Amino acid sequence: MTDFDALDALLASVRLEAALPPAAERRLLREGLGLAQAQVAEALGVSPSTVRGWEAGREPAGEIRTKYAYLLDGLRAKLHPENEQTAEDSDGEGDIEGDGAEDVELAVAAPCVLCGQPARHQVEGFPQHLTPEECAEAAPPQSTPAPADTPRPEPRAHTPKTPPTQARRALQESSDMPDLIGQAVQAAMEKAQGDMEAASAALLKRAIPDAMSLLDACRKGARYDIVAHPWVPDVLKKKTARGADEIWEARPKWTRAELPPGAHEITALDINGAYLSALKTHLPLGSLEHSSGDTHDRRRAGIHLITPAAWEYEDVLPNPIGNRDEPGPLWITEPTLRLLLRLSGTKYRLCEPPVIHESFTSGATENLLEKFRGTLRDARERAIAEDDEVTLEYVKAMYSKFVSTMGESNYNRELYRPDWMHIIRSQAFANLWTKAFKAHNENLTVVRAMGTDELHLLGDWRRVFPEGRGVAEVKVKDVYTVGGDTGS
Repeated sequence: MTDFDALDALLASVRLEAALPPAAERRLLREGLGLAQAQVAEALGVSPSTVRGWEAGREPAGEIRTKYAYLLDGLRAKLHPENEQTAEDSDGEGDIEGDGAEDVELAVAAPCVLCGQPARHQVEGFPQHLTPEECAEAAPPQSTPAPADTPRPEPRAHTPKTPPTQARRALQESSDMPDLIGQAVQAAMEKAQGDMEAASAALLKRAIPDAMSLLDACRKGARYDIVAHPWVPDVLKKKTARGADEIWEARPKWTRAELPPGAHEITALDINGAYLSALKTHLPLGSLEHSSGDTHDRRRAGIHLITPAAWEYEDVLPNPIGNRDEPGPLWITEPTLRLLLRLSGTKYRLCEPPVIHESFTSGATENLLEKFRGTLRDARERAIAEDDEVTLEYVKAMYSKFVSTMGESNYNRELYRPDWMHIIRSQAFANLWTKAFKAHNENLTVVRAMGTDELHLLGDWRRVFPEGRGVAEVKVKDVYTVGGDTGS
């Protein structure tokens, strides 16, 4: 066994224990649902005095701690159902970023979710430093940089990841949000002397750096920093300059094989702001860490190697993993996995759960880009209301190019997160699949589902989906007839 193999074996044996709420909250959660200590003790296979000790501040360990944490999470979900997301928008996880988050001092330091160095505080279940300065102070001393032409050694695939060496996008003090979008449009119009075509062309060229400036402004006062250039595993790297990496995004490309006899009027719907809506997704906060085994931690997000189960409804609904010819394991992202797990759960039972072989994940939040998304959404809605096509096209370019250039791109050097790029795209595909499923459940006939924003339906779709140009609405892209004497 090599030195590295011995280190890997040692690290693999180390497990961080499940996070527990403060002792007082444990008691309140139990009493809030009218449970006696004896009931909890019987369910966990311990004595009532043991539960009493936990609620007084003693800490369980090992497997029993994991079970106790699971129970407390379930009690919290039942006691505060308003914090749970609906099944259509999410698979039920609570938000880990918000004003109500509680800082807990840890008895034993644990790796910070952002920088990987020991931290003595925990926020909403995640060990972390409370400020970027603390992360910087905890980082080990940097050695003298190697010459630019020196090959950079790649981290071993299954070893713990070191803190990112590139600068983070800095957190700043809270301040009033400037209207960066309006200011940019006004400046472009003035420079172009009112020529809307010239102003629009200039704005589209600067959409990427402007999106990054807007992101910085939206992150002021935020709880979590953004790790802009973390280490990424080989599966997220392109194999050739013009090639692709190994991530499967589950893009729908499906057409119903058969329709009932006769002529049918089909409506092709356009889903507005598909990528804009997909910015609300579970994104990993820090560097991705490797794990193996058929388990999914709802507080983490990333990429997963799975073997999907068979899909038996191809005649009426697209496969949630999209069109894939070859069988066997494949790398998918968090939204696809969560969709598969939800569809295999007790509520739907549409398929068997996927088998998870290994994962690269980090602690996650669904609201990391929420202010950024909301600012773009509001600007888009104002532009539509005011018939301002210059601003509308500028905003569309900002969020679409923001997503498309997060990978290996020469156009966006400020943010390198191919994991985020794949996750956001996959969320857009999952959102489209969910709309197709909703239509099917409302007795509409799903005829086609394509990409992120194209859904073809037979039936009275207006009773299911609101029509309009808003992000939560759909608009008609085409109406056509198939069957009968049309020859289609």
